[in-house]
Amino acid sequence: MILDTCALLWLAQGGGTLSATALHRIDTAPVVYVSAISGFEIGIKVQKGKLHLPVPPPDWFAAVIAHHHLEILVLDLAVCLRSTALPAIHADPCDRMIIATAQISQLPVVTTDPRFVQYGIEVIS
Repeated sequence: MILDTCALLWLAQGGGTLSATALHRIDTAPVVYVSAISGFEIGIKVQKGKLHLPVPPPDWFAAVIAHHHLEILVLDLAVCLRSTALPAIHADPCDRMIIATAQISQLPVVTTDPRFVQYGIEVIS
């Protein structure tokens, strides 16, 4: 499974608004991924003052990834191109990258965004 950026933030905060089902699936999954685009998205939100972290984003990511045993999925050419070919259901480029990654890797996505399911991927909300 792959966490969308909000799910990553909630997990880092002890679960946040993640459902009991989502937390159980995360805890029992053999591997839980985070897209590299989440680093970009969080870094931009911190820079714009829309998100406050206790430490700089690189340090925050290193700690969260280590603590939760997460794996990073890189953005490759196939994901970047696929994200541009998706129907215009979702306008957020970061979410489109996560959706494209999920489609190519055939992974469910932990998200509360109702638009993700419209792309034919499994959603864990």
